[in-house]
Amino acid sequence: MAKSGAGIEDRASFDIVIDARSPAEYALDHIPGAINCPVLDDEERRIVGTLYVQVSPFEARKVGGAMVARNIARHLESAVFKDQPRSWKPLVYCWRGGQRSGSFTDWLRLVGWDAQQLQGGYKRWRAHVIAQIAERMPRLELRVLTGATGSAKTRVLHALAALGEQVIDLEALAGHRGSVLGSVPGVEQPSQKRFETLLCEVLDNIDPARPVFVEAESRRIGRIAVPDPVLLPLRAARCVEIEATPAARLAYLLRDYAFLGDDRAALQAKLAQLHGLQSNETLARWQQWAAEGALEPLFAELMERHYDPLYERSQGRNYLGLDKAPAFATDDLSETGIEELARRIADAD
Repeated sequence: MAKSGAGIEDRASFDIVIDARSPAEYALDHIPGAINCPVLDDEERRIVGTLYVQVSPFEARKVGGAMVARNIARHLESAVFKDQPRSWKPLVYCWRGGQRSGSFTDWLRLVGWDAQQLQGGYKRWRAHVIAQIAERMPRLELRVLTGATGSAKTRVLHALAALGEQVIDLEALAGHRGSVLGSVPGVEQPSQKRFETLLCEVLDNIDPARPVFVEAESRRIGRIAVPDPVLLPLRAARCVEIEATPAARLAYLLRDYAFLGDDRAALQAKLAQLHGLQSNETLARWQQWAAEGALEPLFAELMERHYDPLYERSQGRNYLGLDKAPAFATDDLSETGIEELARRIADAD
């Protein structure tokens, strides 16, 4: 039975998008909203791949064909499929729009559904993501929030969103707060590909005619690399600087990073990453404070000796609009103070 093919731009016209790849491939990245119905699981894919290389393509197809048939039958008996009407229209994809999604599409069409195969598969989706980020980011009217560590830039970004402003929260997409202490408890960072897919999904909902607020970032957010089509427009964009007093910043850090005192060994491990950037004497003192859960003196010195000098060295060099940035001073980074700061920034734009 001949299969119909669909393009990336057609996916919204389908009732469901089905990812026929293995669970590991799906976990690495997938089209937003797609469900995973693998025709080969991770171990089966390994077995078939080994047979293909070590024995012959024929033996691989023979063994793999039986596996695929069993898995498709199991999927057809699941709740996702068994109650669907004749008019149901699924879109199916695999890595390159090859045999895995082709087999699944054939069976769905034999049942009577108007199933179609995504032309080019996930590989085509990946090219789409890269192209969309490269095309859209330079067209945005960006407003980059800058300010020393502890200036509550991320919370201000959230407050701006609550006011109806457009925002891109790169740290939320990356699952990391962007500093040596920035890993979030219980949150695993996505793959690089997943990060970029999530960003592309955000860009789909951005109006390029309106300003977009985003936080200043370095080249890496944890283990995620910020792509040049994102980083370069950020560095060339208009800046907005938050000038919070040291006391307000320290109070904010103690509140927002209080969880670091819950796992003192993990905090010590994070501080160990600063070896070579601070003297052994300083690191030993910080490690002792971490072991004691003494966050106030630890955060105060981290601001003074690590984060503030780093900010002074990097921001002016990397963000060209910083010297002309309007400054918003505050001595209050409580929730109420952050909301007021966001209003001031939004009203001034």
